[in-house]
Amino acid sequence: MEKRLENFGFKNQKEQNPTIRDILETIKENLNKNDQRPVIHLGHGDPSSYPSFRTTPLAQEAVISALRSSQFNGYAPAAGIPAARRAIADYISHDLPYKLSQEDVYLTAGANHGIEILLTVLARPGANVLFPRPGYPLYEARAAFSNLEVRHFDLLPEKGWEVDLDHVESLVDENTIAIVIINPGNPCGNVFTFEHMHKIAETAKRLGVVVIADEVYGHLVFGCNEFMPMGIFGSIVPVLTLGTISKRWLVPGWRLGWIAANDPNGILDKSGIAKCIEKYLNITADSATLIQGAVPEILEKSTKDFFSETVTLLREAGDKCYAKISEIPSLTCPHKPEGAMSTMVKINLPLLEGIDDDMDFSLKLANEESVLVLPGSVVGLKNWLRLSFAVELTTLEDGLERIKAFCLRRAKK
Repeated sequence: MEKRLENFGFKNQKEQNPTIRDILETIKENLNKNDQRPVIHLGHGDPSSYPSFRTTPLAQEAVISALRSSQFNGYAPAAGIPAARRAIADYISHDLPYKLSQEDVYLTAGANHGIEILLTVLARPGANVLFPRPGYPLYEARAAFSNLEVRHFDLLPEKGWEVDLDHVESLVDENTIAIVIINPGNPCGNVFTFEHMHKIAETAKRLGVVVIADEVYGHLVFGCNEFMPMGIFGSIVPVLTLGTISKRWLVPGWRLGWIAANDPNGILDKSGIAKCIEKYLNITADSATLIQGAVPEILEKSTKDFFSETVTLLREAGDKCYAKISEIPSLTCPHKPEGAMSTMVKINLPLLEGIDDDMDFSLKLANEESVLVLPGSVVGLKNWLRLSFAVELTTLEDGLERIKAFCLRRAKK
């Protein structure tokens, strides 16, 4: 039997790019077990374990109420419970010049599940899709499983991580089906202006590609630019929006997200894409019915005070991160974070002794200072770092001081 299974070629399968989890686990193995200091994790985007980043009690009570009602113990419809889809459609429509219906919303088991659905549905022989660099590596991993060709366009750090639209145009051919736009930016912490988003929409229309708008960090903004959903431009180009309660409500483990079709011209229906999404939902996992049952109350009754407290915390942490990095000669943060929960930092390797690249930096930092950061090569930029700042402020300060000490100790004399 073993020989027969070997004939199927599982061992010959193309190696996938390592995920964030893979790399962080590798770095953790390099921690010095004799270091008595607490490990400081600045490498992931889950702040929920920190006391300052707890969800609103109202959300917890909504889940308890849904549980006690006994109305949400069974299977949900493939696209989601109608009341939950309706509530999410209303929530999204607050920021749009038109109104979504519940039929425009499909519930998912988090945003990663939404990525899986969209890339699987859009995958066709020979098709390609455009991803930002730097970006979120799960897109590449999912595309590889669907045999979907990936083409990367650059984000420009000197322009606040705007999309290089000239680069986008050079990549598109007759097989390009979609472009992914992440706003607020993960991993860069940028927030696009209305004007830039309008240019993106016009470019996508001219090139004939669908926009996948990753808005997982929607409304978590604290700089000069307001959050504008890409769906505003749905009358220009079809926009498939990925959203979730994970980040704004600080509950990534609840695994509830959505795909919203922002398409008042009905192009997604006419092309058959909407029907393909519906069909795929019939054969994939659902988000937990219990959380679906709680969502209408969570969306309707969460207070502005809860949201503003979270944004204030992120602003303070982002400012602290940017200011401290500015004190370290061998590191450069080209753009002060304005949204989301992370920022990109460039390593000036010629100024450091005994550091080969971003992975080497991260491994040695973990070993010498018990601080975990994500190598930028994982998100598409070699010799950069992604720093997540959504942690307790005192923990962040300690972590940044350790990074500074590491860099000063490694500085070339």
